[in-house]
Amino acid sequence: MPPASAPATSVRSPAAVNEDIRALWERSSGVRSPEGRREYERLLVEWAAAVREAVAEEA
Repeated sequence: MPPASAPATSVRSPAAVNEDIRALWERSSGVRSPEGRREYERLLVEWAAAVREAVAEEA
């Protein structure tokens, strides 16, 4: 079993994850609770994985 900190393989596009990040910011008016911060960090990890996957597919 992979460590808990290992990012999951993204199946969503970077644009789809970015939409969720933007929606999270909009809902919170830019002020993040500890729970919101964790969600934001999770989304950033997912977005970065999606970007890496998209770049690898283009190569």
